[in-house]
Amino acid sequence: MNETQKQNAQQDLQASFSMLIMSIASNSMMAMGFTPDPQTGKTEVDKQLAKFNIELLLTLKTKTKSNLTADEQGLLDHIIQDLQMKFIQLK
Repeated sequence: MNETQKQNAQQDLQASFSMLIMSIASNSMMAMGFTPDPQTGKTEVDKQLAKFNIELLLTLKTKTKSNLTADEQGLLDHIIQDLQMKFIQLK
């Protein structure tokens, strides 16, 4: 990646509640072995870490109740439900 591409990628990344949700969800997906670790390229299952990340999202849902836009609430609800279903399938 050249310097211009790095700068464009950094400009595209904006801190937002949706980005935070997606980051935690991505970590959960990695911990469940659905996506490889971008640094190592390896796929490993760590149920405890996956559960922790799902619980983080549930905590965010509780703590942000009535403070989210409809889109943010919908995204959070959908991601939590999807991750919980995937987690159950691991057992």
